[in-house]
Amino acid sequence: MTTEVIVLNGGSSSGKSGIVRCLQAVLPNPWLALGTDTLVDAMPASMRASDAGIEFAPDGEVIVGPEFRTLEAAWIEGVAAMARAGARVIVDEVFLGGADSQQRWQKALGELRVLWVGVRCDSAVAADREVARGDRVIGMAAAQADMVHRGMAYDLEVDTTHAEPMECARTIAAHVS
Repeated sequence: MTTEVIVLNGGSSSGKSGIVRCLQAVLPNPWLALGTDTLVDAMPASMRASDAGIEFAPDGEVIVGPEFRTLEAAWIEGVAAMARAGARVIVDEVFLGGADSQQRWQKALGELRVLWVGVRCDSAVAADREVARGDRVIGMAAAQADMVHRGMAYDLEVDTTHAEPMECARTIAAHVS
């Protein structure tokens, strides 16, 4: 069986997006890149500042409400449907709910062959990247660095604290069948 979906889970500014771009460059076939930022960007702006949607608190905490969860569930099913239809998909995710988040994806992905990858980064390094990016709420990277990995089951883990995105992508690509 060949890998149909690669799920990267890591905190904000851990280096997932860079790894995804490198994976798209090194994998032999075309892969779609979709992530939680894709979902949030697709939502109406009113949902990004609503108790029912998603809120980004000044301290970096992310609070999700019931309308967000409804759209997220539909989005997850849609990503799974694309993979079942033959698209290879790399998912760039932040599992704020840890194992519960992974279970939502596992249920939707069902019989698909999935490579689960943990993307770790030292919280101080991720926090420095967050400041350098300038497009994130300060504090999000430190808050998420360890939390998103609690209770997770991975096939592979990479650490971007010292490794470059291309090195991590090559490590991941070696596990794609």
